[in-house]
Amino acid sequence: MADTHTRSLCVEIILWHFGPLTANLAYVLLTRGRLSFPQLICFTGLKPQTTRLCIISLVQHNVLWHAKGDDDVETFEVNVDECLMRLRFGRFIWLTEQIFGQTAADIVQIILDHGKLLPHDIRTLLSVEDSKALSQIDQVLHKLVSESYLKPSTILSHLSPRDKCIQYEQEEKRKITGFPTAKELREAKETAQARLKCEEEEAEQIGLKRKATDQAGSRTKRKTVDHEDMVNESVHFRVNYEKFNVHVRNSLVENAARERFNHGASVIIKATLKATQSSQMSVSEARSSPTSIANIMMHIPEEANIMAGLAYPSKKITTLTCVKDYLGMLSCADNPTPEGRASSFVSYSTSKIQVEFEIIARNLRRNLLEAVARDKHGSDGVRIMRLLLTAGKMDEKQISKAVMMAPKDVRPLLVALSADCLISTQEVPKSADRNPTRTFYLWHVDLQKAFSVILGGVYKTLHNIIARRRAESETIEVATVLEKRERTDVSQDEGLLTRIEREVWKDWESKQEKLTVLEKRVEDLVFLLRDLGPVCRADE
Repeated sequence: MADTHTRSLCVEIILWHFGPLTANLAYVLLTRGRLSFPQLICFTGLKPQTTRLCIISLVQHNVLWHAKGDDDVETFEVNVDECLMRLRFGRFIWLTEQIFGQTAADIVQIILDHGKLLPHDIRTLLSVEDSKALSQIDQVLHKLVSESYLKPSTILSHLSPRDKCIQYEQEEKRKITGFPTAKELREAKETAQARLKCEEEEAEQIGLKRKATDQAGSRTKRKTVDHEDMVNESVHFRVNYEKFNVHVRNSLVENAARERFNHGASVIIKATLKATQSSQMSVSEARSSPTSIANIMMHIPEEANIMAGLAYPSKKITTLTCVKDYLGMLSCADNPTPEGRASSFVSYSTSKIQVEFEIIARNLRRNLLEAVARDKHGSDGVRIMRLLLTAGKMDEKQISKAVMMAPKDVRPLLVALSADCLISTQEVPKSADRNPTRTFYLWHVDLQKAFSVILGGVYKTLHNIIARRRAESETIEVATVLEKRERTDVSQDEGLLTRIEREVWKDWESKQEKLTVLEKRVEDLVFLLRDLGPVCRADE
């Protein structure tokens, strides 16, 4: 089950996208956990037909997992990650338009509106009858599938990966003879995870199938068979969020380079990311695939003046030299120490260049943690947090000496930081009775705990933004104007609205724009805390 803030946000999203009846069903599942169909009818108070329609709608949009247990009873569970990902649908459509054009954006929007679709249904919903336009749609659809922006919807996508992993892990444990050791248990878990990942990769291969075309030879008079890929018409396709998240991560990396150095550095890091974009499939990758300087130079825009960001004694500097200097700056070549390598953006050698996603994500997350500490507890709180992040566990006296503050000032600051879960304590008893008077209390930063608490607060903020948007649209004045604008004559001629109605409409649009910008900024924090978490998990 989800925590309070996550549950409230998911219910608000489902209420926004599916309506109050479906939101009621989702609230019951999020509150009580996995339930069967009769239990859902009992707890929601809905009619069986209404409950069934709500379930079908959520399953179609991949928001519900459903599986049969050992007792052959089908149960349902909310896919929280899928529900929260719906906040990025607008960004996904915009990214598709920027990369592939308007036709691809229309295809992605239709699939997002319907959850999953067959290729034939996509063509039907686009309402295109021209053969040339249909050919263009087929080409764009093939490109989206071949580059993994769309992926097949299989049986595994409707089952909880946690259930499958537990099942495979139990099967591996049965193979162990005798009392299992810690190493054997770890190997069983790794084998189960690898098996699940292999199954998912094999299931996603059915999106394309081979098409054989006969070509007659001019001299030999023999036919040669040329195999080419085509979209499988019998497979339902859904949007691959992970591929779009890669672009969101790359934009964050580019902005971080711009803030750390200058515009020229962001151009170089963007070109490096574009050179390896085809091989970037997941945001959990620790680093990009290696590339060369020649490939990076091919992806630098012609209008980009990267030399303006560096000062040279002579103006006769080649682009190659400038790119090498930028790469040296991004790799912190001037600081070949552990501290320098821990703040680099790329690893640069004579043969290959790689973008270090793990290092960048770790630094961005820690900068966010320090920003929260500075906002709540000032610069002194940041000093203590940086000390604990660097030195590890320390007691109160050591902290007081290291930060050069009086103990009477350090003690309340430590308590306040601990109350916000930014730092934690570790008890080290001197005796077996664990008497508090004979116990050392060491302070340290538990990064996972701190980030989870901050993420809960961010979810609460997102919930308030969506609730505010809904409340603004439900006021009597705004609801009346919105209802009037839905009329055909008013939508074609806004002059039919009165002056007061136009002012209400303009004020409502202004508020919507501000809330959307705020939601996008908060969503970037969610991406930083949740989606980039796995790549930093080993370090934390």
